[in-house]
Amino acid sequence: MTTSSSTSTARWWGLALIALAQFMVIMDSSIIGVALPRMQADLGFTPHTLSWVFNAYVIALGGLLLLGGRLSDLYGPRRMFAIGWVVLGAGSLVAGFAGDVTVELIGRVLQGMGSALIAPAALTLLMMLFGSNPKELTKAMAFYGAAAPAGGTAGVFLGGVITEFASWPWVFFINVPIAILVLLVMWKALPGGRLGARGSVDVMGALTVTLGLAALVYGIVRAEVAGWGSAETWIAVGGGIALLVVFVLVQRSRREPLMRLSIFRATNLGAANLAQVMLGAAWIPMWFFLNLYLQQVLGFSAFPAGAALLPMTVLIMIGMIVLAPRIMSALGPKVPIVLGLIILAAGLGWMAFIRPEGNYWVDAFGPSLVVAFGQALAFIPSLQIAISAAPPQDGGLASGIVNTSYQVGSALGLAVVSAIAAGFGAGELDDPVALTTGYSAAFIAAGAIALLGAGAVGIFFRGKSSVGAV
Repeated sequence: MTTSSSTSTARWWGLALIALAQFMVIMDSSIIGVALPRMQADLGFTPHTLSWVFNAYVIALGGLLLLGGRLSDLYGPRRMFAIGWVVLGAGSLVAGFAGDVTVELIGRVLQGMGSALIAPAALTLLMMLFGSNPKELTKAMAFYGAAAPAGGTAGVFLGGVITEFASWPWVFFINVPIAILVLLVMWKALPGGRLGARGSVDVMGALTVTLGLAALVYGIVRAEVAGWGSAETWIAVGGGIALLVVFVLVQRSRREPLMRLSIFRATNLGAANLAQVMLGAAWIPMWFFLNLYLQQVLGFSAFPAGAALLPMTVLIMIGMIVLAPRIMSALGPKVPIVLGLIILAAGLGWMAFIRPEGNYWVDAFGPSLVVAFGQALAFIPSLQIAISAAPPQDGGLASGIVNTSYQVGSALGLAVVSAIAAGFGAGELDDPVALTTGYSAAFIAAGAIALLGAGAVGIFFRGKSSVGAV
């Protein structure tokens, strides 16, 4: 006979697996950061194409998350969770064994596809385990939320350790034993069953949103090389926008769309997802260019560069698990979201004062803690509102939307900020002054995004939405 105590213990073990999934999904976007210079040398990436090691993963992840959420609702989140780990493991093997740029990017796309199945299923499983108890849900959501930026920052450290003491392919191979372990233990820790959703899969919707995002990011990234006035740039950008418009039209016309647009009638769901877009668009460029500054300007090798960002991990976990839930409980979600974005912008403004002859403690340590605190403060309330605003039967869809929001923001933010950084000299690898100027411009641009997000959320977020009421 199963006791309530053992059932409760099993739920928290389930949360550990769900948090691990979120940790790994985000870590796989960041663990390559420290390894990028060596991958560039070994595989033949140019400075203008190097960001595609990140973008290939994020575009596949962001573009397919809605499909992953729909599949989770139709076929059961635990089943899709398992399939996602299999695909992620396979993609990791392809990326690790890659001998050229093309195969490497194929591996990264496969990793993104696997993560697009894992992420919405994980959030849906969390709601199944804790959604009936608002107090426990807030605590569970805090641990889940902390796993995302912790995975991002810890991935940089782990990537540094692996790159320094092994070789860069192991930043991908490390996923394989973790995937095997999860597949062995998940069946007893996670609930089975479906959520009651019925219908078909909107393949056209999945294709148009994924291809549209890819074309848009490609056009922005290529603009620095081809020029903003070139036909190549505007064909890609225009084509991407057109495909995204087609996606919206398809969703409006289909009886069983990939994303029911009516879900955004839920109070503050749109504002919470907008906050996630802006958080991803500001945070990921910060991480990308701070890591490059440490290695290419300050001369850090892989391991010290990863270790230098560990204080961010510690602070962001404390902020998400301890501080953000308390502030949200006292003030509601709107205040910490807006305040967090403002603090994030302030930290990025401080970070823009980096110097070619600088050092870590003066130029990076302080501002990195400020941006970490701002991210922690805004992330949890926006995530929880984005999930709890939807009815239970749309849990997979809501999970897919909020994950898509963050990843799409990450991809577009990095594309835009990379183009700005390159325009200010970030492509001049042998010139520390030009690199620093480009990276400083990147931090200013990312800060502007965060500040714009604070203003938009302040305008569109209505009242004090209840948190945890599903």
